Amino acid sequence: MAVRPLSRMLRWLLGSSARSCSSGAPVTQPRPRESAQAASEELSRRRQFLRGQAAPFSAILTDSFGRQHSYLRISLTEKCNLRCQYCMPEEGVQLTPKANLLTTEEILTLARLFVKEGVDKIRLTGGEPLIRPDVVDIVAQLQQLEGLRTIGVTTNGINLARMLPQLQKVGLSAINISLDTLVPAKFEFIVRRKGFHRVMEGIHKAIELGYNPVKVNCVVMRGLNEDELLDFAALTEGLPLDVRFIEYMPFDGNKWNFKKMVSYKEMLDTVRQQWPELEKLPEEESSTAKAFKIPGFQGQISFITSMSEHFCGTCNRLRITADGNLKVCLFGNSEVSLRDHLRAGASEQELLRIIGAAVGRKKRQHAGMFSISQMKNRPMILIELFLMFRDSPPANPSISSWDALHVEGLRSRMSFSSQMATLWKGYRVPQTPPLAQQQLGSGSFQRYYTSHADSDANSKCLSPGSWASAAPSGPQLTSEQLTHVDSEGRAAMVDVGRKPDTERVAVASAVVLLGPVAFKLVQQNQLKKGDALVVAQLAGVQAAKLTSQLIPLCHHVALSHVQVQLELDSTRHAVEIRASCRARGPTGVEMEALTSAAVAALTLYDMCKAVSRDIVLEEIKLISKTGGQRGDFHRA
Repeated sequence: MAVRPLSRMLRWLLGSSARSCSSGAPVTQPRPRESAQAASEELSRRRQFLRGQAAPFSAILTDSFGRQHSYLRISLTEKCNLRCQYCMPEEGVQLTPKANLLTTEEILTLARLFVKEGVDKIRLTGGEPLIRPDVVDIVAQLQQLEGLRTIGVTTNGINLARMLPQLQKVGLSAINISLDTLVPAKFEFIVRRKGFHRVMEGIHKAIELGYNPVKVNCVVMRGLNEDELLDFAALTEGLPLDVRFIEYMPFDGNKWNFKKMVSYKEMLDTVRQQWPELEKLPEEESSTAKAFKIPGFQGQISFITSMSEHFCGTCNRLRITADGNLKVCLFGNSEVSLRDHLRAGASEQELLRIIGAAVGRKKRQHAGMFSISQMKNRPMILIELFLMFRDSPPANPSISSWDALHVEGLRSRMSFSSQMATLWKGYRVPQTPPLAQQQLGSGSFQRYYTSHADSDANSKCLSPGSWASAAPSGPQLTSEQLTHVDSEGRAAMVDVGRKPDTERVAVASAVVLLGPVAFKLVQQNQLKKGDALVVAQLAGVQAAKLTSQLIPLCHHVALSHVQVQLELDSTRHAVEIRASCRARGPTGVEMEALTSAAVAALTLYDMCKAVSRDIVLEEIKLISKTGGQRGDFHRA
């Protein structure tokens, strides 16, 4: 027979206003003028009595170390509308055939069984749970389970604003939203999709509907977003958020290594330097998070320390994957199929024996970060964890955020600062793109960056071989008159309305002579301002897209591709930049390529100017162009 967990019994009994007590506890009612201290002592005696009389927690869900598992996470789907780089391997994942996934009825059958045994909290995960068509119906039916106290969801937030009112109506009581950056362009790079503004809309909708706190999960990765810790923490000043900084964890296919992980203590030190008055909050039993609050702020921040300070000793979580396997440890590779036993006609008692045996085999703690990184385990997307974000066309699956920084096709309709100001309406958030870092290889300071996903891994982007002397080809039609002035000599934009659309490609270059001191710092990624190569690359991509706003008489071009490549030349203590742009339209993209290369060079100067003012920008030039009535051009 299922029994109510002690905590539920306490809440039920202590919440009663009746003057008699059916539990048999030796209770005396305080008189109207009794002191608060006497009332508190009476409450303490009552609790102590109930602890001694309450039935024990289900033996089925209690492991050999006495941990009671009252929290169940159920993955509703393996599918996701984002492609987060730390969650999904670059080659993608092989999805389980639909016939092998749990049906709605099977999900509810298992949930009912676990709740009868004492589970009082269920969290729905994925993949992305909100893309499952019947998720609202599942929440509604879970809400009817007697004894279930909390129904939560972990979501990437893309569909949240649209679906949350209905989900709240049927009983959704807790929300976790995954968000790893406050910079829209970086967001698109991390998740390989658009959708930043939809996530922001989802967070605001949750606040508007009264969820408090709204938990925001941020996986912190060195070289990617650790520079945004303070920006995330600042959000809690005016919003009821619990921003949870999560140590980067190893999963199959996400190329985990120790250097990418930012530890809890390092993150805490960073926040404390900004807010020395940071206060530690009491930890809840079985909590995975170490919570802190900045005095005067509405929300709080938390740290999930799975790697550096594991919380295995108080773990109360079990997981059911979308294909029906029970995982007793997130980092373990041991699983048992409840789906197969269900479909084979196993009785409730048989299922409980199987579940009890699996829970009983749960180890005292996980193997540690270095051992976990070598273990064969599911990719995170197939387990259920931290997710993220718009249904735009799939990105090239070969993109790898760690072998080279690929930023392809980033499109932004307004500046970072105006985007963030619009989104947060005065809350303290970054007004310029934070500086990213990237350190590649081991034992070598050779650094190579490209924003293009299909670059030849065996060639250097700016090696002498790739700069083979080129000569003009095709008809070189030139004009003896300037095209951007009218008959009276006034500036005018060329009318391209009658020109045919053709494929246009342009390549431009620039060289930045840094000098030996600045060059060494860039080479070793030791600049105080951050990773100069990454920032310059992002600036080059952004500049290409904003060329028409910078050059008055340029037409706006819808670029289909932008590629920015940088390579260090140790013989000259220089950085060589190559930018290429592609579009289909009535006008060329030479200016976009030149602007991209020039702004990338200027950004390098800005990053290094504190070290040396003897920096020279040179050789900003067009290398080639193809398409258009004037023919192709290739520089000799």
